This record gives sequence, structure tokens and C-alpha cells, in this order.
Amino acid sequence: MTKTVLLTGGNGFIARSLNESLLEYNVLCLSKEQLNLLDAESVQKSIQANSVDVVIHCATYDAAPEFSTKDPNKVLEKNTRMFHNLARCSDKFEKMIYFGSGAEFSRPHWKPYMSEEYFDKHVPDDQYGYSKYLMNKHTINSNNIYNLRVFGLFGFYDDWRYRFIPNACCKALLDMPIKMRHNAIFDYTYIDDLIRVVRWAIDGRPKHKDYNVCTSNPQTYQYLASSILKQAGKDLDVIIENKSPAYEYSGDNSRIIKETGMSFMSVEESIEKIYTLYKKNKSIINKELFVY
Repeated sequence: MTKTVLLTGGNGFIARSLNESLLEYNVLCLSKEQLNLLDAESVQKSIQANSVDVVIHCATYDAAPEFSTKDPNKVLEKNTRMFHNLARCSDKFEKMIYFGSGAEFSRPHWKPYMSEEYFDKHVPDDQYGYSKYLMNKHTINSNNIYNLRVFGLFGFYDDWRYRFIPNACCKALLDMPIKMRHNAIFDYTYIDDLIRVVRWAIDGRPKHKDYNVCTSNPQTYQYLASSILKQAGKDLDVIIENKSPAYEYSGDNSRIIKETGMSFMSVEESIEKIYTLYKKNKSIINKELFVY
């Protein structure tokens, strides 16, 4: 019997990518206009009316982008309310999968290759990190909720206006310099790998409630920029605005590797894939819309 999968956040990067890929399931991909996740009664009615087997919660409220019109004072409230309005219905579906963040580990206390066991060593001060922290606190004591914790994630539907790898790919296509505020070290995962993990989580029997979904192969922004330029076959300026030592944001993926046996795509291979996609769709890039 084909499983019915409810995807929240239908207009977002992760939901759009999953909706195009999970063709073996009966996917119900709903935007916030179609389902108000802040309304507990509407959420429960939708889950029951559609006989949902699996919820994949992609919707999030994040006011981080500089151009965002979202209220930064509402991040904690809205993220936790959306999550709990779904989680309270956990007896009405087989499992719920959502996407956590390395922000759960508290940004001021980040260290290289953070493992799942590093969770709760510190409590995040920021609203976004704290909201993800509270979700995982609930998850680890649940029966059927699973946190796929992502660090750096990128893909075609990501926001190329400011997200580093898509932004750099698009600038390379337009022969523009690639800029970065810091030469940070990031653990970036390509969306195709996350989709493979989601399939496993839908059909498998995960032994744990939270998993780091990352490559455990972090790279500097400067190296990523050079890889993009190599793929483009171009020699453009790479500008690092602040030369002071930058932070590292990386995770230990031992748990997910041990349980799934999968391997993650190299950053070079994933850059080749995304650059090729933007090259084929160059018409969508508007030079005037770049934020950074």
C-alpha cells in the first residue's frame, strides 16, 4: 500500500525538492496558505481527513536573512507552536520526520565534528537555536518522531540571492566576484543526499531519534569558491572581507553512516551538479536581486 506523506512548508527549498523526488509515495505538499500550522484544530483535521501515514515537517520560521520581513521576536513561538501542533497528533500517523539544525548545539559553543551526544551540553541563547533545541528535547522522548539534523545544506531551490554555494555559482555564471564576510569552515550537504536519508527514514526503522545528516568533510568558503570557479573554468576575484579566524560548523555523521551504510557525495561532485543546474537555468538569475 502506497504511503501518504504530508509535506509542510510546500513553497520552501526542502519541501519543493522532496515533492519532486518522492514520487513513490502519495505526497500531499501543503503551503502555509493551504494549511495553517499555527492552528491546532486545522492541523488535526487535515491529518485525519487525508489519512496521513508520515508527516515530513519542513516548514520553519526564520528571520535570519537580512531582507526577511519576519519578526525575529516571534521565531521561538511560531517554530515551537507549528511543531507541537503536529507532534500532538502523533497517535494518528506512523511517524513524523523534521529537520533540526546544528544551532541546537548553541552557536557560541560550536566545536568541530559535533556528535549527537553533544546535544544538551549547552542551551542556545538565540530564538531559532532554542526552538530547535526544544523540539529535539521533545523528540528524544517521543515514540515516533525523528530529527534529521542538518548543518549546511544546499540545492537548486535554495535561495541563490544570499546562500553561499548557490550565490557563488550564480555569480560565477555572471562573471561577478565571489564575496564572503569570513572564510568560515562549513559542513555542506547536497540536497540529494538528504532526500536519500528521508527515504530511509520513511521506510526504515531508525534506532535513534536524532541523526546528524552531514558529510563530516567540512571545507572553507575559500575552497568552495575555488571549486566553483574550477567547475566554471573561470578566474574571478574571491574577496574575503574579514581575515580574522572564522568559526567551524561541522558534525559527526558516524551514527547515520553506521545505520544506513550510505556514503555522502563529495563537495566537488555536488558543486558540479548544482552549477550545471544553474547553468541550464541561467535565465532565472537576476543580477539586481543579489543580497550579497
